[in-house]
Amino acid sequence: MADYQPPLTEEEREEIIDIYEDVRVTDVTDGLDFYGFGYELNKMSPEISPLYRDMEAFDHRAIGFAHTVRFLPTNRRRNLPDELGYETGSEWRDEWYSERSGGPTDITDHDVIVLESHNLPCGIIGSANALGWIADGAVGVVTNGGPRDTDEMIKENIPTYSKTINKPIIPGRTEYDDSQIPVNVGGCLVRPEDVIVADGDGVVVVPIEFAKRVGEAARTEQQDDQEARRKYYEKAGLEPDFTLE
Repeated sequence: MADYQPPLTEEEREEIIDIYEDVRVTDVTDGLDFYGFGYELNKMSPEISPLYRDMEAFDHRAIGFAHTVRFLPTNRRRNLPDELGYETGSEWRDEWYSERSGGPTDITDHDVIVLESHNLPCGIIGSANALGWIADGAVGVVTNGGPRDTDEMIKENIPTYSKTINKPIIPGRTEYDDSQIPVNVGGCLVRPEDVIVADGDGVVVVPIEFAKRVGEAARTEQQDDQEARRKYYEKAGLEPDFTLE
């Protein structure tokens, strides 16, 4: 894989997005198989599943380039003030956020935020910061941790794939480590700019070196499936829908 020299140009990114537009996780999985990525390679654990599904427009789907982030457990004691209350507690919270927390920066259009936070008992992702990432150009979030504020995240149509759901905040529990580094999420190595495809079947990761080849194979698989299903729709008397286009 030594032929890959990051970062991709804007034109290269757009070309790859065009190849993968609307392809399914199953199509990409088949494409990976065709290029030797068999068994469980590059297929995230089924534990990483969609927070919600939009069955009208499939807006829960996400296709883009990995923008990786890693959080780690803290080993710092809680230096709480003597008098506890909202004012002192929120001051301590804000200090933790400013000094020991962080997140993705320099987000680019079509980024998927891939966040390693395995077994950390807090909601690193919430309705505010995730919406901020989307506003900056991201198209979804994938994590082996869990979000909080999930009702709002669903309402905001933020494609989110996670292992669990969490309630507590970050302070006193975890710290930001690094961004744009290799991470392990769902049993997969994910590097910055690897291609992420996520839908109701889960998440797959395509090494960027193989992105075009795998994507073209996936699109051919999708087209073959659409042709076969179109015939079955006619036979079953079903009205054609956007999944056949």
